[in-house]
Amino acid sequence: MAFVLAESLRVHVQRLPADAGTGTGTGTGTGTERPDRPVVVFLHGLVVDNLSSFYCPLAVPVARAGHEVVLYDLRGHGRTERPAAGYDSRTAVRDLFALLGALDLGRRPVHLVGNSYGGTLALHAALARPDVVAGLTLLEPPLGGAWVENMVDTLSAAALSLEDSPVPAELLTLRLRKAAHLTAIADDLLNRTTLIDDIAGSRTFTPADYARLHCPVLVVCGEHSELVPGARELVRHAALVSLRILPGLGHDVLKESSGALRETVLSHLDATAVRAAPVAAARPRAGALVP
Repeated sequence: MAFVLAESLRVHVQRLPADAGTGTGTGTGTGTERPDRPVVVFLHGLVVDNLSSFYCPLAVPVARAGHEVVLYDLRGHGRTERPAAGYDSRTAVRDLFALLGALDLGRRPVHLVGNSYGGTLALHAALARPDVVAGLTLLEPPLGGAWVENMVDTLSAAALSLEDSPVPAELLTLRLRKAAHLTAIADDLLNRTTLIDDIAGSRTFTPADYARLHCPVLVVCGEHSELVPGARELVRHAALVSLRILPGLGHDVLKESSGALRETVLSHLDATAVRAAPVAAARPRAGALVP
């Protein structure tokens, strides 16, 4: 476990070196990294999610397959600092590239793996920095225009239920520390930051945005997911997109389909690594490690 200062944000990050074996990475990225391959960066979903959701299902297998891995908690999530503002997609993309600079990875191509809202952020990052993003893997990404309204309604209802709620204290009484911790984080994010307002102001993607994508993209959705139509819209307008539908699942492909998902993602990463070209972009300003 390590904390990195990415510009002014203290970010919780973990790195797994290529061929990490049993996943005993030290957080410093020592190992058999191959600079010709994209670094695989994982972006998790909203509120109760954090980097740990990727660790066993995908991150360790990806490192074992020879890819350098970066996992981090998004702004306000997990152990990353929780400022009162800055939860819009533009700031999230800036946080991502500031982190890569702080990790001295600013000149390496990256492959972004985003789950749920993390997939939306990965797509924004690819559009903002096509010189850096060599490929995308989007797991259940909310892409259609209706998702913003639905997400804001869901988050607003959750915020009301958590405001002044005795649940965190009751969970601690029952010695359910992890659940209490996640509930407290959710309460902070939803009731004491601008997250809901920032999500409400999100700009939805257009066919013109999709047409600007020139890196290989894999989208994975559950058969019963309400997000499949948005994924099909992306496939219609972008040049290098493939869609994999996993039978019998909904919005839970990361949790419920580790075997099939792992094989699909590893195959896509191998294909993307062959296509990746050296990145000529200027290195972002590096930050500093902090204890």
